Amino acid sequence: MTNPRLSLALASGAVTLPDTGRILILRPTADIDTDGLPQDRCLIVHGFRPEHDAWEAAGWQVAPTLPGEEAFAAAIVCLPRSKTQARAMIAHAAPCAPTLIIDGQKTDGIDSLLKDLRKRGEAGMPFSKAHGKTFAFAPAEGALDDWQTPDFTRIDDGWITAPGVFSADAPDLGSVQLAQAFGEQLNGRVVDLGAGWGYLAPALLRNEKLRELVLVEAEYAALEAARQNITDPRVRFEWADATRFSDATPFDHVVTNPPFHTSRAADPSLGAGFIAAAARLLKPAGALWLVANRHLPYEKPLSEAFTELRDLGGDTRFKLYLAKRPLKRGAGGGSRQPR
Repeated sequence: MTNPRLSLALASGAVTLPDTGRILILRPTADIDTDGLPQDRCLIVHGFRPEHDAWEAAGWQVAPTLPGEEAFAAAIVCLPRSKTQARAMIAHAAPCAPTLIIDGQKTDGIDSLLKDLRKRGEAGMPFSKAHGKTFAFAPAEGALDDWQTPDFTRIDDGWITAPGVFSADAPDLGSVQLAQAFGEQLNGRVVDLGAGWGYLAPALLRNEKLRELVLVEAEYAALEAARQNITDPRVRFEWADATRFSDATPFDHVVTNPPFHTSRAADPSLGAGFIAAAARLLKPAGALWLVANRHLPYEKPLSEAFTELRDLGGDTRFKLYLAKRPLKRGAGGGSRQPR
């Protein structure tokens, strides 16, 4: 279903765009109604590969990161779920354009953000529709300085992550358990689907018989953090939708801690898409190593895609599986990979 809020806010005059000059749009969701946006003057910045590719296929100019020195006539900031990331996006957009338009859902914290922004500059009357708000904002000088964040941050144990990416503050506990299960068994060519900022890689690379490790991650910032965390020459980095990723040579092993939501509701079909992709990417005798939240029903897609399924244990929160001998192989296509 299309979200009409931004287009209705523009049509009503609640927010306005300049008649000339480039328009910057940060991380718009796929459901946004684009009526009223001058497509030929817009640059969409989106680091999530499935969304990036969808906007590009629709004819929009898209980039994974903010351009270095380009000035814009206006910037539209579409709020993500992460509060830290939302603040950073607004702070980074403010120097790029004299006019800011903020759009977001109530579930993404638009109400509390509006309240906070009113203390930091001039916020226009919000346009409310479709469980969210759209409003114009002009920051006071220096008012957003404390919202500025570096592109990358260093957390405990020296890991580098990025604001807003999955498990940005600490390693995911499921990934920790999966890393402990590998031992010295993963030889040959290995691919990590949804590799994030690279936590699993060191556990895999300890095996000298591992010839190549491919880290596939859809979130651009997470993959750039992984490049800083992992410098082993056996590693290849791929910014890609994991369920669409393909490779010329099949893999001996796939490892994954798949995502399971695009919003706040769990969607087990996402993990099922990763399982299907793993089966397509593996050699006939290949193996999938998977960790998942205990409540997610992955047993059926695993049994449908693999001949052998072994429970590796886990705890009350997570379950670990080793699935061997994929039943079907293909070119590595598949459905989208939201995270």
